[in-house]
Amino acid sequence: MRAVLPTHEGDVERDGATLHYEVYERDAPTILLVPTWEIVHSRHWKMQIPFLSRHYRVVTYDAAGTGRSSRPTDAARFTQSHRMDDALAVLDATGTDRALAVGFSMGAELVMTLQAYAPDLIVGTVAIAASHPWRIEPRERVSGGAPYDPATNPTPEGWAKFDFDYWQRDWRDFLEFFMAQVASDPHSTKGVEDLVEWGLDQHPSAVAAAVGDGHMDKDGDQWRALLAASTIPCLLIHGTGDRITDYRSSELAHAAMPASELHLHPDVSHAPQSRYPVRTNHEIKAFADRVFGIAPLDVAVHVAPAASPRVLYLSSPIGLGHARRDLAIAQELRALHPDATIDWLAQDPVTRVLAASGERLHPASSALAHESAHIESESGEHNLAVFQTLRTMDEILAHNFHVFDEVVAGERYDLVIADESWDVDYHLFENPGLKKAALAWMTDFVGYLPMPSRGAREAAVTADYNAEMIEHVARHPSMRDAAVFVGSPDDIVDGTFGPGLPGIREWTEGNYDFSGYITGFDPRALGTKEELRADLGYREDERVCIVAVGGSGVGGALIRRVVAGADAARRAVPGLRMIVVTGPRLDPESMPQAPGVEYRAYVPDLHRHLAACDLAIVQGGLTTTMELTAAKVPFIYVPLREHFEQNFHVRARLDRYRAGRCMEFDELTPDALAEAISQEVGRDVDFRDVETDGAANAARRLAALL
Repeated sequence: MRAVLPTHEGDVERDGATLHYEVYERDAPTILLVPTWEIVHSRHWKMQIPFLSRHYRVVTYDAAGTGRSSRPTDAARFTQSHRMDDALAVLDATGTDRALAVGFSMGAELVMTLQAYAPDLIVGTVAIAASHPWRIEPRERVSGGAPYDPATNPTPEGWAKFDFDYWQRDWRDFLEFFMAQVASDPHSTKGVEDLVEWGLDQHPSAVAAAVGDGHMDKDGDQWRALLAASTIPCLLIHGTGDRITDYRSSELAHAAMPASELHLHPDVSHAPQSRYPVRTNHEIKAFADRVFGIAPLDVAVHVAPAASPRVLYLSSPIGLGHARRDLAIAQELRALHPDATIDWLAQDPVTRVLAASGERLHPASSALAHESAHIESESGEHNLAVFQTLRTMDEILAHNFHVFDEVVAGERYDLVIADESWDVDYHLFENPGLKKAALAWMTDFVGYLPMPSRGAREAAVTADYNAEMIEHVARHPSMRDAAVFVGSPDDIVDGTFGPGLPGIREWTEGNYDFSGYITGFDPRALGTKEELRADLGYREDERVCIVAVGGSGVGGALIRRVVAGADAARRAVPGLRMIVVTGPRLDPESMPQAPGVEYRAYVPDLHRHLAACDLAIVQGGLTTTMELTAAKVPFIYVPLREHFEQNFHVRARLDRYRAGRCMEFDELTPDALAEAISQEVGRDVDFRDVETDGAANAARRLAALL
């Protein structure tokens, strides 16, 4: 799922090719993001478009031969002149009089061509890892290897794979090698995967034509002279670890272009805009602001008196449980600091809980891209490969971090509380200079764990992500002013973060404080079960089974499977009353209807109903299962398939509390479900007591930062 969608899109015909463009409209000057080498399409700008389009009108397009543009086969169509004329055609088709042009690699060559030959349309250029006729090849690329020969060397190594004939033989193998050179920074597995996936969408013949002997048809001396005479400002960005185009290429361009400035990124690879998007986005925007004469963003400020502490609270939108525990912590924090002002930066469905509690939502919340919707889009039938889903959410997380960054840059906050706000935690470690306030990080699990069903690749990638997290904390130990684990050391799973990495429990105990679990309510305050049932309208003589699937839309399959067994369950338990709570993102009308099954949408005080029922059937999420554990209510939980947190972290914790009956989704035949319901409904349980002081413990740790 994309972080933002274009306002409108279209196609323009030019010289035998159809060019597909996207426009992100805004009443602001235009930034043109041009294509790079035809080996990938315009999605390579995915980490820039959401941020830049919040401040500028953005136009981007697929080059001829890529993406949703047409695929000409004539090699003569892939020349420097055609690329320039295609860009001009897109500017004309989108009604763009003037633009700042941004290009990467061969796209940087294109924006420098536009600067030289179309100065009336281009007000400035940004050239990232610039390729140009006088570029310098990295030493490793020049040395190459034994040339490809289908008879004597059918499986070339290294740069010998840069061979047009070999591409026809094994395009994927070449892409996997080449893209690993493009994204050669440590912990770039996602960047490489994206590039390979996009490259597989291209045809090697067109890619070869685009770098063939005839593609550079402009006179090099004239072009260089025009750039030397140009007064159009140009920003050159280059990583000194570039394995595709030596960074000295940009030093040469800088020396040849009097109106240019050069930013070198030490040890960074060929694609800084992909691996380090926040830093690169800030560079592009700051340069565009200067070129267009735009003052820095004036953020609307609502500042309390200087003596009053100000807190920005970020609550994860993935489920509603975080909101309840965060509200409990906020209440305890206010007891310690009655004058504290708390603003919430949050998304639906968390915002519904906050609104019902009278909390103050920061207006920038409306600019956040929807994480829950992305998760739903990645889910299958009771299946959510949550680790991979988090990885594919990279552009959404980068966008949401930029929103957060602008809030804390424009307003004074003394403390930021980030409850599993992965965007803020990750990108602050990547950009430590952007930290503006004390940071408290909270989570209820530590460590990505591979699902065995996903094979060796996921095992390797989860270990790489864990290693990066460990390196972050070691490199910037003061980034997290507090790190709170919502639970106790005994709740941590056994094992290591991966081969050669520390033990999960050992490392977590050394880097976290432990609050104990936080349910967000005290079961003792609910009164007796009889009093609670009477207050909620449940009769003493009925057996109430509540089916709840949380705040996302992932639970539809579980509801349908349970409702399919409702008749069998009612035969096994006479008088069974089944109430299905769909949550705010599933329409009860879209669910199957069955006798004896009642539907409810969003229930603000669901924990009270769960505490009053005789049995609950839920997913394997931690919050709801621990609420049931605290209330000593029997429950059946069904972890989402391929969801590592529910299958490993949550299950280990519930086992420690002796709580719940775990069933696999594939087990839920009507008869099996009916039997389980009949065995579990209303039974006496011996669950371990759940802590009731977790919120107070966490608040004391956070209050120390104020």
